[in-house]
Amino acid sequence: MSNPSTAQSSKSKAGSSQPYETTSFKRKRGVFQKDLQHMMYGFGDDPNPLPETVALVEDIVVEYVTDLAHKAQDIGSKGGKLSVEDFLYLIRKDLPKLNRCTELLSMQEELKQARKAFEVDEEKLASVE
Repeated sequence: MSNPSTAQSSKSKAGSSQPYETTSFKRKRGVFQKDLQHMMYGFGDDPNPLPETVALVEDIVVEYVTDLAHKAQDIGSKGGKLSVEDFLYLIRKDLPKLNRCTELLSMQEELKQARKAFEVDEEKLASVE
C-alpha cells in the first residue's frame, strides 16, 4: 500500500529538481491528443487508448520538451535566442536521439534544396512560355 507521506516527499523531491515549475502557467490540455493517439498506436498500443493514458503521455511529453527548451535557453549561445545547436548539445550523450535529429535535419535540408530547384524549374518554364 502507498503511504501518503512517502508520496508527498517523492513529489517534493521531483519538484525541487525542476526550477522552472515555480513559474507555472495555464496550458491548454488535449492539444496533442490526436497526434499522440496515432503515435501510441504506431508503437503498438490500442487504436483507441484510454483518455487518461493519452493525457498522461501528453503531460510527460510537454514537461520534457519544456524542460529541454529551458535548458537550451540557459546554455544558449545567443542571448535569449534558441538555436538547433543548443538542442543538439543537450542531447549529445543520447546517441539514438542525436542520430535521429541529425538525420531529420539533413532530410530537411535535402527537401529545402529540392523545393528550391523545383521553384527555379517552374520559373524557367514560365519564362519560356
